[in-house]
Parts: sequence; C-alpha cells; structure tokens
Amino acid sequence: MEPLYQQTHKQVHEIQSHMGRLETSDKESLHLVENEIQARIDQIFSSLERLEILSSKEPPNKRQNAKLRVDQLKYDVQHLQTALRNFQHRRYTREQQERQREELLARTFTTNVSQGHWERRVGGRVHAPQALVTLLGPHGSGSD
Repeated sequence: MEPLYQQTHKQVHEIQSHMGRLETSDKESLHLVENEIQARIDQIFSSLERLEILSSKEPPNKRQNAKLRVDQLKYDVQHLQTALRNFQHRRYTREQQERQREELLARTFTTNVSQGHWERRVGGRVHAPQALVTLLGPHGSGSD
C-alpha cells in the first residue's frame, strides 16, 4: 500500500503545481492543459479506489491511520477537481460574455422612438436598455 500511497501523494502535488498553468496558458493550449489535469485527476481517483481496498486489508493496528491518510488524499483530489471546474466555469462565462459583447458591437442599431424596442427617451435624453448597458459597461466601451 505504501508505494501506491506515495506515488498518488506525489501526483496530487504535481497537479497542484500544474493548476497554476491554467492562469498562464494561452487560449490555444488552455484546453490541452485542462484535459491533461482532468486525466491526471481521473488517474488519481482510480488509485484512490485501489488504496481504499488496500487500506481495509491493513493490520488492525494500522488500518485506521491508513484509511485517514487515504481520506485526506481523496479530500485533496476533490478540492482540485472543484478548483478545475470553477476555473472552467469562469472561463466559459467570460467567453460567453465576450461573444455577446462582440455580437452587440457588430449589431447596427437604429433609432425608432415610436416602437421603443432598443431605447427609451427620458427627459429629452435617449437611454440604452439595461442589457446593453450591462454588457458594454456604463460608458459603452465594453471594459468595466
């Protein structure tokens, strides 16, 4: 059990150091880094399943400690999995906002006060709809 535990523990630390690459990777290689990290996490989960079986076969005086060590590794890997998913979610949201922003900037708007679809007139001033203000920012530049 001990060699597999040490190997798995080392892999967890390697993934922790690779997580920093997510922030520094360019858009083209980002998916490759994400996939590599996910593959390593999956591999560790497989090792953890084996470690759980092996820990239950330890002598009674060592069994509880072995299970605690495996549980700690499992917790660490679950934390890494959550961190990866959070990063992917933030990236997806950011990409979606960029697409929406580009679509709005490419769209041509015409003034049609009588229909009032895209703007409304208040006190002699024309105001953009809230969705447009939210995406483009208060000054229309797209950078908040």
